[in-house]
Amino acid sequence: MLIKINFINIGMATIRLSLIFILSSLLFLGLASATTYVAIQSPVNYTIYNNGSVYLGKVGPGESFYVLANASTTNKTGYLVNLGWDTLTSVKLPSGWYAQQSPSYSNPMRIRITVSPNTTNGRYALILRAVNFNNYSHLGNLTFDAYVNVTTNVFSVKVNPTNLYAGVNQPVNINVNINNTGISDDPFLIYLNGLPSWNVTDSVISLHGKNTHFSYPIFIGQPGRYYLNLTISSSSSRFLKRSYPILFEVNTTVYNDYKAVGSGVSISPVIFEPAYAFMSLVQYLYSLITH
Repeated sequence: MLIKINFINIGMATIRLSLIFILSSLLFLGLASATTYVAIQSPVNYTIYNNGSVYLGKVGPGESFYVLANASTTNKTGYLVNLGWDTLTSVKLPSGWYAQQSPSYSNPMRIRITVSPNTTNGRYALILRAVNFNNYSHLGNLTFDAYVNVTTNVFSVKVNPTNLYAGVNQPVNINVNINNTGISDDPFLIYLNGLPSWNVTDSVISLHGKNTHFSYPIFIGQPGRYYLNLTISSSSSRFLKRSYPILFEVNTTVYNDYKAVGSGVSISPVIFEPAYAFMSLVQYLYSLITH
């Protein structure tokens, strides 16, 4: 009976030792697999490790874009360091490109990179680095490759209507939709050629990955038929431009007054607003009959 108990005790001790060994091994593996990283937030959402690579998207020649990354990370023991990275900087850029590194101790880190306007279409590599000053948090530096595709095909535009009718001094809107498929947030310019003494340029923002609507109002004080050219271009690159022909008929006929009020912007005194509303209704009913 005593021998049997000893065997049981020995067996339980063996099980305990085995469990301790397994738990220790798992803990060791967990610590060994704890890896310092950089959590990129924009223009893509991606976690990258030392000597890794990431594709950021497409950008036009001459445009600028930002890379945003969280300052938090884990050290090699798996401990979370809330403000581990102190800055994000560039190590190597293509010829003619330049960067403004992230201000020290900002969160998120924010580096601005500008593409040379002379860059031809193609895929380009950048080397970026997250830095822990003086290795204070025992993170060292984390270096990674980033790739972008340089192309003039970074936005599309829809314009309507392209045939406009208005009375003299009666404003109408041209509707512009800009679909920004690149990674730059540089402003776009909307301007018009073909109207006498008209020199109005709107600067608008269509953020990367967004489809944004804008209204561009025009009017003229002289009757006539005007063949116009509406242009949407990048504010930072002469290569990124789209132009659309616009027909603008201006006279004093009642029909044109109705059509103008239906799509226009009233700048008359408030006393005339009921009349404009009635005219807009007439235009709408007329369009139902004619269509």
